[in-house]
Amino acid sequence: MTVRVLVCEDQELVRAGYTTIFSAQPDMEVVGEAADGRQALEETLRLRPDVVVMDIRMPVLDGIEATRRLAGPGVDNPAKVLVVTTFNVDEYVYEALKAGASGFLLKDAPPAELIKGVRTVAAGESLVAPAVTRTLIGHFAERLRPTDTTHSGRDHVRQTLARRELEVLEQIAAGLSNAEIAEKLCITTETVKTYVSRILTKLDLRDRVQAVVLAYRVGLVVAE
Repeated sequence: MTVRVLVCEDQELVRAGYTTIFSAQPDMEVVGEAADGRQALEETLRLRPDVVVMDIRMPVLDGIEATRRLAGPGVDNPAKVLVVTTFNVDEYVYEALKAGASGFLLKDAPPAELIKGVRTVAAGESLVAPAVTRTLIGHFAERLRPTDTTHSGRDHVRQTLARRELEVLEQIAAGLSNAEIAEKLCITTETVKTYVSRILTKLDLRDRVQAVVLAYRVGLVVAE
């Protein structure tokens, strides 16, 4: 299957770089480009790409709002959005988590990681790079720090999930991929996928991004 990609980035040089990287893959096709958030909306609706690679800081309409309109709560047929960002715009990142993106990578990620990220999101899985998770928690530890009001939420999670599912959720919160979780827990990748699916279903979560936020909010794991 060929993954159809839309590249949304206001810097022409960066946009051209992404296009070159993705177009060189035998299983990818860059079907369009967008230089601002409004154009990203229009091109996504027109082209219906498999994955939208979205920058956060763009003119006319920023990437967070564009992502929310394409993949946020209540959106019919939400797009799969991979946000590629730097963390010099920290105040926007937490909001982007809630906007509906399927994955997050840093702009300085090597090409192989970008390619893998697109494939992961296209396959219907969510991706939060470990570096993104660590940086996110570092910057937003206070906002994600559990409070007395979260005790019931933590108890609910612990009562709802089986022991092994709790272990998998903790690894998801650490930003590990399915393959990394499988290696760490000495189980198969397919088994991890099954656990992840069960976790999302039992906790009524859309994807791994929501799982990460929930794990920190209820204090199942704690920001250092």
